[in-house]
Amino acid sequence: RVLFRSTMVFAKTTLKGDIMNHHKHLTLEEREKILKYHSMGYSLSRIAEILCGNKSTISRELNRNSDKDGYFPNRAENKYLSRRQKCRPKKLLEDSELYAYVKDKFLNEQWSPEEIDGRLKLEKSKWSISYSTIYRAIYDRMFDEPYLSSGNRGAIRKLRHRGKSRHTKGYVERRGQIVISHDIDERPAVANERSRLGDWEGDTVAGITGKACLVTLVDRKSRFLIGGKASEKKAEQVNKVMIASLKGQPCETITPDRGKEFAKHTVVTEALEKVQFYFPKPHHPWQRGTNENTNGLLREYFPKGRDLTDVSEEYIQKMYDKLNKRPRKCLGYKTPYEVYYSTVLQLT
Repeated sequence: RVLFRSTMVFAKTTLKGDIMNHHKHLTLEEREKILKYHSMGYSLSRIAEILCGNKSTISRELNRNSDKDGYFPNRAENKYLSRRQKCRPKKLLEDSELYAYVKDKFLNEQWSPEEIDGRLKLEKSKWSISYSTIYRAIYDRMFDEPYLSSGNRGAIRKLRHRGKSRHTKGYVERRGQIVISHDIDERPAVANERSRLGDWEGDTVAGITGKACLVTLVDRKSRFLIGGKASEKKAEQVNKVMIASLKGQPCETITPDRGKEFAKHTVVTEALEKVQFYFPKPHHPWQRGTNENTNGLLREYFPKGRDLTDVSEEYIQKMYDKLNKRPRKCLGYKTPYEVYYSTVLQLT
């Protein structure tokens, strides 16, 4: 009896806690210990006590990983690794068809990861993939191609605002001042609420200074984009495009930025049945953020520094249409086209 108690004390002081502390899964070293003590005739409870585990863990290990020749730690470890590998879920983008779809929408259609995710859900597609999974794939370089970037950033450069410069805190607006007919605070509440069609935000997208520019008009409710190319970024040319674009469209209010190209906005007011212009406060671009965001999307097709003089009106309208049929998160992943025309498209 004394000998047995001495042996127990020795086992507790030298073995207890040296292996199985807080592991969820048994290690190879633990399996070797199990074989050793099991061969010595120790009970399952005693082995579990020595390894600071549960006897059911020891029992399952011996039952699941023994074969006709008995229990061998190396074989048990291999069986465990094989089962664990099989139970892991497959990566979604290992599906070549889904991978090709996501890559095409991201690189060729310029859809954001959230737009891809949201549109698949909206159309109850056979595929389902979260935007966070797509972001991980982008940062893991799964969509990289040699032509995507002159540097080493690859497809990451296709995300919005990657490396895009911002005005510094002390930036001072140096553009000329124009006559303001109405301040944005005077704009009707219904326009602020985005509850009707016909409340437009306007701006221009410049190419090379002194040459052609794009005129963009975005409906606040639907985010529908209209406009076209002006031969110069001057009031007369911009007015012509605005009047031609808004003829026949619902038009309740127009909220442009304070650029000099909108200095003669009263001409548009007269041409479009007295539609009123409401100007945002200086240095408050978020007061017409719908248009600012849309211009950012257009930059994916018309990057800064590109001469727009020889770009055809047909191509410009094709890119406008591409944006109008691109799902938006703010619209519940419907497209501006669907909201503006109250229709349904099949895009996936």
